[in-house]
Amino acid sequence: MAAEPEHVGDCPDELESVDDEETADDVTRRILKYPEVLAALQSQRNVEMLANLPPSVKRRIKALKKLQLEATHIEAKFFEEVHAIECKYHALYSPLYEKRSTIISGTYEPNDEESQWASDEEEELCKELKDKTKLEEEKKETPKEEPPTKGIPDFWLTIFKNVSLLSEMVQEHDEPILKHLQDIKVNFIEEPMGFVLEFHFEPNEYFTNTVLTKEYDMKCVPDEDDPFGFEGPEIYRCRGCLINWNKGKNVTLKTVKKKQKHKSRGLVRTVTKTVQNDSFFNFFTPAAIPDDVNGAEVDEETRNLLTSDFEIGHYIRERIVPRAVLYFTGEGIEDEEDYEEEEDDEEEEEEDSDAKVEGCNPKQPVDQNCKQQ
Repeated sequence: MAAEPEHVGDCPDELESVDDEETADDVTRRILKYPEVLAALQSQRNVEMLANLPPSVKRRIKALKKLQLEATHIEAKFFEEVHAIECKYHALYSPLYEKRSTIISGTYEPNDEESQWASDEEEELCKELKDKTKLEEEKKETPKEEPPTKGIPDFWLTIFKNVSLLSEMVQEHDEPILKHLQDIKVNFIEEPMGFVLEFHFEPNEYFTNTVLTKEYDMKCVPDEDDPFGFEGPEIYRCRGCLINWNKGKNVTLKTVKKKQKHKSRGLVRTVTKTVQNDSFFNFFTPAAIPDDVNGAEVDEETRNLLTSDFEIGHYIRERIVPRAVLYFTGEGIEDEEDYEEEEDDEEEEEEDSDAKVEGCNPKQPVDQNCKQQ
């Protein structure tokens, strides 16, 4: 009969009792289903292994850790220089983004040479459309001329709806407003490290702002409490802006009616309250963290909201703005899906290989926690 496994941390209830008839292999398989238990066991083994080393070896390991810390600080300098290079090259990209904006808005019409980009599929589709249009025109006695389309209508709104990370934020009542979004720009801040997202709107009936901003602060210094957890620059704080909504147009708020009953008199009255409404524009009022509060002191809900916010800001900066046309056409999304599928295939192959060697379950859950950079 197998001995009951030693208690490690807060184990799941399923592991607290072990059937007397279970074999050691059965117990092992059950334990392997829980990554947190595996991590605790591995950590315990490491502690025991280090504790049993000779003093001279322990001393050398400490020397290696000091070398590792020096390497980590050099790595931080490397990322600082990378950010400086990003700032430099952003200045070269900016004129291209400005020209893109004029084409989208319709203030500039590209000439034939600038527009020469046709794939085989596009040429075939154009031919089919021309043939269809010609056939329809022949059937009509007095063909009507449609007004020319200006620029690329709903360019940014289409991108928001194409990208799942953004489409989850966009509500139906946001779409008429996002039709007025003309451009999204990124301004890099070299020192202190950070960046600003600028959302440029044409005049509209919803708010008086012409630009809505979201600023992100970054740090590139190893944490004193966990220096070896350093993986490069990370966003640690963000700030939104005040939206000057026109009267009755604030989609981030909604009114709800609630009935209240008086305890002693039994009278019922209807009270109208204003509460927060789901909207993309809540993006510009992120959860605030006081400067004197440590990250570890932030409650879990706020931390999750900020993590999601940081992820979205980083994605817009790194993917959406530089490759906007590809997210409009859907090609950028297809490329990412293909890459993710290839990664999944590789992971499955590695897991299958591990299962053959270690006898582990290849479908056991994997910790997906990651650090936003």
